[in-house]
Amino acid sequence: MPPLKPGQALALWHGVMVAALNRSLPDLTARQFALCLHVYQAPPPHTVRGLAATLNMSKPAVTRALDRLEGLEFLRRKADEADRRSILVQRTVKGSVFLREFADLAAEAARKLNNG
Repeated sequence: MPPLKPGQALALWHGVMVAALNRSLPDLTARQFALCLHVYQAPPPHTVRGLAATLNMSKPAVTRALDRLEGLEFLRRKADEADRRSILVQRTVKGSVFLREFADLAAEAARKLNNG
């Protein structure tokens, strides 16, 4: 697939977002979504401190995003047994299902965009 032009990229994103709204998927901020995607796509382990550094976010902002994602059961926090000062961020089955459904919506929106 050739690179998308800016207008096509926005049309793709619009299609995905409308489909997500129609499926009543949870509303996530861009920060929450980026953090969630990073945890699922980058190899673990993930810590609050590490996520803040990697995503160029403050630790309080990571904590607020994690509060929401943990409330939705998309991620969970656990004390690091090796370093009690560190908090590990882990994936959950519910988060995997959410991202898989979102990926399916993105794939369908891309197909619609390509088919004109």
